[in-house]
Amino acid sequence: MWWDDDTIERTVTKEFVCSRLVPEEIGRLDQPLEFGGSLTDCTYWEWIDEKAKRLFLIVADLGLPDQIFGLIDDSLDDDDLPIALDQVERLELTSSKDEKTEKKFYHRQFHYLLRPLQKGGHTDYDDDEVVPLDAVDKKHALGQHLDKVMVPNEPGTVLCRCRIPLGPGRLSWGEFISEVDSIKDVQNQHLLSYSTSYTHQGYGYILFTPAPEYTLKSLLATTPSCLKNVDKKARPHLVMNWIYCLVDTVCFLHNRGLSHGNIRPSTVMFSCDNLVFFSSFTRFHTSILGGATDYTSFDKEAYDHAAPEKLFKPASTSPTSNQRSAEVSNSPTDKHALTPSPQAADIFSLGCVILELLSFLFKKHGKPFAAHRAAKHKSAGRGGAVPDSSFHKNLGQVESWMTQLTKDATKRKDEPVLRGVAPMLAVVEHMLAFYPSERPSANEVRARIYQILAESCSIAEPHCPPLDSGLDFTIGSLTLSSSALASGGSTDSISGPMKPKDGSGRCEA
Repeated sequence: MWWDDDTIERTVTKEFVCSRLVPEEIGRLDQPLEFGGSLTDCTYWEWIDEKAKRLFLIVADLGLPDQIFGLIDDSLDDDDLPIALDQVERLELTSSKDEKTEKKFYHRQFHYLLRPLQKGGHTDYDDDEVVPLDAVDKKHALGQHLDKVMVPNEPGTVLCRCRIPLGPGRLSWGEFISEVDSIKDVQNQHLLSYSTSYTHQGYGYILFTPAPEYTLKSLLATTPSCLKNVDKKARPHLVMNWIYCLVDTVCFLHNRGLSHGNIRPSTVMFSCDNLVFFSSFTRFHTSILGGATDYTSFDKEAYDHAAPEKLFKPASTSPTSNQRSAEVSNSPTDKHALTPSPQAADIFSLGCVILELLSFLFKKHGKPFAAHRAAKHKSAGRGGAVPDSSFHKNLGQVESWMTQLTKDATKRKDEPVLRGVAPMLAVVEHMLAFYPSERPSANEVRARIYQILAESCSIAEPHCPPLDSGLDFTIGSLTLSSSALASGGSTDSISGPMKPKDGSGRCEA
């Protein structure tokens, strides 16, 4: 039980107080205050009821309920709390000095002086204060700095709590507050969104909603129990909705001049009821929620799903494409230059994630897909480096994988939702364009995906609100109309801007 104001008012009745006192002490409750004299006719019970309910709860917890009379005779009330540890002795709770009882009083008083966490607000707690929240499922903590909690003023809502060390050589209080301010207004049901924050005992804490149950990375390895509970026939519908919700959320960020910057399977999360959402869309999210603790180690997952321009610069020479490389290197106005664009990089990484989800529909996700991407990097013999399974270095393999998925989808045309796979792969093809300038915007992708859900998948109402737009959209050289979608699009092969014009895709770090 958390002793907030309402609980204290509801609990400390005259009957409750009498139950803690012996008969002769009960009779004293209705007597006038000794120190008041003729100046007041207030009784001890009236003083407790109006001014000292917290004081009574504290001494009752210590097994000294009768001491409330002495405290009242000293004209003490709840407004005098908290009482400093070095001042508790003056209360004379015991006949002789008892440091153990004094310490108990000092620490117990904070259980009745709770300052509840307020949604959207920040609270700085003193070291000895009690923070009113409950840890949930400690056996399955989300990570070293993450756990799940519940706050009493939001019953039934599980939040994700993030812990950040503060102090010299770490994040300062001011830097922590600045990070909080940078994320608190970015609210979306498909983003790990700020709920409240506080500092306590040398740490800063941020509570987010919703609380993650699993990630796309873990889903690609093993199906979680909460997804196993979903009927198998309903899963394709769910996955298609996930895709649209993720695209819509990237639109939400991009339309506000923001970018995610860290889209990959481990930052695509799911709640216990299979709601999909992004985490790690700021520096704070990336370092803490993304689990980055050693910044010198190689992050293979981030590398595999990153856009090419985030990792490479155009090569000045290429054994297979000298002329094209020279054009890229020496032509500042070349529209195909690998000019970094955070939002275009998001589109590439989002395309990777969508392709992982579509592969999941055909049970070809995870290791088989990664092995296929790295197939051309395998060499004879033992040992050596791990084959490069990144998307940006293996666009040819990604293309052949998409072609196979398209063929697999045609074999299951009796499943309405899967009729949208082929046209959706055509959208992904453009999202994975090697050059940033050839990728569609998030708004264009959202419009196309919504169209596919409506026309091909027969999903009239996606999870997120529908767009106020028509059904014909153009991305680059590819136009997809209602009639094309109705027919399911081309299923023979996939070709387009995924590779540079010469097909080499060679870059140099």
